Amino acid sequence: MELRKTNTVYIKMINFDLNRMLFTLTPDEHDAETVRLRLEAHPEVRFVSFTGVDMGNHQTDEKIPAAAFLNDMEKLLSDGVQTDGSSVALPTIADLSNARVDIVPNHEVNWYVEYNFGNIDYETGLPTGTLRIPSFLRHNGDRMVGSRVFLRDAVERFRERLDELLKNNPYVFEHIDGISGHDEIDEIELTNATELEFWVKTPDDKADRDQLSIAQELKEQYWQRVSGPVATAMEQTLELLGHYGFGVEMGHKEVGGVKAKMGNSGSFDHIMEQLEIDWKYASPMQAADNEAQIKHIIRDVFRMNSLEVTFAAKPIHGVAGSGEHTHFGVSARLKDGSRINLFEPANREADFMSPLGYGALMGILRNYEKLYPIVAPDHDSFQRLKPGYEAPVCIVTSLGMDHSTPSRNRTVLIGLVRDLKNPLSTRFELRSPNPHTNTYLIIGATYMTMLDGIRAALESGKTSAELEASISKRYGESDFYLEKDREYRSEQNIYEDYSVEEREKLFGLPPANVWQSFLAWGESECDPREVEIITGGDDTAAMILRSYREQMILKWSMEYHDRYIPNTMDLLRDCVRLHDDDSNKYDADNWNRVSELRSLVGREENDRVSLLMKARLAIDSHDYTELSRLELEIEEKLEELREVYDRYRRNIF
Repeated sequence: MELRKTNTVYIKMINFDLNRMLFTLTPDEHDAETVRLRLEAHPEVRFVSFTGVDMGNHQTDEKIPAAAFLNDMEKLLSDGVQTDGSSVALPTIADLSNARVDIVPNHEVNWYVEYNFGNIDYETGLPTGTLRIPSFLRHNGDRMVGSRVFLRDAVERFRERLDELLKNNPYVFEHIDGISGHDEIDEIELTNATELEFWVKTPDDKADRDQLSIAQELKEQYWQRVSGPVATAMEQTLELLGHYGFGVEMGHKEVGGVKAKMGNSGSFDHIMEQLEIDWKYASPMQAADNEAQIKHIIRDVFRMNSLEVTFAAKPIHGVAGSGEHTHFGVSARLKDGSRINLFEPANREADFMSPLGYGALMGILRNYEKLYPIVAPDHDSFQRLKPGYEAPVCIVTSLGMDHSTPSRNRTVLIGLVRDLKNPLSTRFELRSPNPHTNTYLIIGATYMTMLDGIRAALESGKTSAELEASISKRYGESDFYLEKDREYRSEQNIYEDYSVEEREKLFGLPPANVWQSFLAWGESECDPREVEIITGGDDTAAMILRSYREQMILKWSMEYHDRYIPNTMDLLRDCVRLHDDDSNKYDADNWNRVSELRSLVGREENDRVSLLMKARLAIDSHDYTELSRLELEIEEKLEELREVYDRYRRNIF
């Protein structure tokens, strides 16, 4: 890496020969002999790390020197490495008294080399690399656990049961394009992709909500030209991702952000921009692994350019949050080598989808409440899921105005994506996940909800036209599968064309926080009967979800106690008096209300406990129902405080 000086501006250049570096080991290169040859040919790769994913969506990372790895490689590639299970997030599974956890390599996905551009290997002059091996977690030497195991088993369960459904309901092939019967199928294939949004800023800069808000409303950033250090970091990132073979499609500005300014020093400062990077689809496990690795690369490259990246769902209150739209497809590879989309109808001018496609979509919509705890795992996630920020809050889909006009309704929960020139492109886009959503869990669980709908649709023997009528039903109409007092399809703007009362009546009342969302899995624990749709009745899957629930409830309560409450106190302290005694009554009244709200939320008095202290006490006593109630009350008071203080501040000379 070179630091190139222009006046007082330092631009960091990646001037290594990237073609000399090792980036990817594909599954056919995972045998011991090939791995040895690759590592010996690339001495810059000085470490190996086995990467498992626990229930907190954390990735394990232990640095094994490459020489030590090569000395014991056959055993490590077969059995993996041991770790202390009490140090990874596997509650209800691994604890201090039963803490053995093995990290076992997955040989069916790509392995990636991650480079530290701040540590140059003295022999090669290249950055030091670590071969990261995506791995499964195994508890007590016999039971596979963790996020990747949940996805692996869900995918296999989906494929096996779908194959059986297709075999037992041959009528469906009359409605699928490119196939006439089950005996033509060689293998069912699932495909996924995610769209990663994130915010980038110069360190220590604070957001100007007013400027961010108006820039968002005027679309001043959306798809605009990237410039300055953000452009440098974006281009370097895209170039690196290309060498890994991710199939990057584009990088662009998102809706949030303000234009960076050139300071007196000749460098850009006050950078505050929202970006998005997209890449090609892959198998479910590979898609989730790709996303995890791409986040690391983005963070490292932007930091190298002195920029801070956050993947938080709602890093700035009152401004668009960051989503991670997740795409789902189901296809079949035929015995003649061709590939067909099982969602694609035989007559695309008369139907949106095949019966299988309709069933899959209906399964997601009917069972979406069961997915909410995975989609929105923390307080930050629910801050994003608010009306008006292109974030979905209603369980509703859009298909298109007619069969020849693909829908691009950005206000629905899940949309049907079609390209009339490419039958393989027909898929679903789930818009609610964010960059902190556990992608392994949400992909696996969503496919299981799809399976439930497919089973109902195919066993009913219904045609595409009949299923379109079902998903388009009106409130109060009975249906063979969908709930009577719900609607599931709209081609209108959900936020503008419906009142709040209409949305809640037609599409259901969404949970408002983490605790409310987990009630869909049972009142006090993960009830196997309540999660059967997304576990398929599998005991290991249910155990993994119990562990996930325990970890997320702990995270929600502890983050609230140790992060959100202190941050809220900082907000209260920032609301300071600005007027003098000669100001008018308008200013005085506004300030009095600000003072009342500050005291109610955060100030202790002899005869009254503040809302924040009540929240602390609820957390300490594990009274999560009370914490849930207090969280919503505090949010309501803080929103009023922001509005009143902004009104007060804007009127002060």
